[in-house]
Amino acid sequence: MERSAKLAPDRETIEVWFRTLESCVRAMDYARAREIFAPEVIAFGTRAEVVEGLDHLEADQWRGVWPTIRDFTFDLGQLHWGWSGEAGWAVTIWTSTGFHPDGTPFHRPGRATILFERRDGRLLAIHSHFSLYPGTPPRSLRPVEIS
Repeated sequence: MERSAKLAPDRETIEVWFRTLESCVRAMDYARAREIFAPEVIAFGTRAEVVEGLDHLEADQWRGVWPTIRDFTFDLGQLHWGWSGEAGWAVTIWTSTGFHPDGTPFHRPGRATILFERRDGRLLAIHSHFSLYPGTPPRSLRPVEIS
């Protein structure tokens, strides 16, 4: 654990932010995910190179990836974070299941870096960077639903 400010959030608060995003990805709950990001967020993603603003993050990254993966999970045992004043950072790894064009699943691991600002007592992401581990297939296709 790394904390540098008296008013820094505790680890549990940081973990709650990640668990909230994790549940949003799994449920494809874009509205709820927007609540934990700043409107002016700048982001890099596994699909979008650089996006400016929450509308673009949702349209160019989230909506292009979340429907095509399953089992998205942060490994918070690997969480590292720091805080100073009203801003902080956190890094951790994550896993998900992707799907090849023929529908077969593949392991889709990655890592995330988040920069936070505290606004009105809430943690908001002002920057996010999600990347896949080297060698991971760059695209996942929408899994075939079996009825």
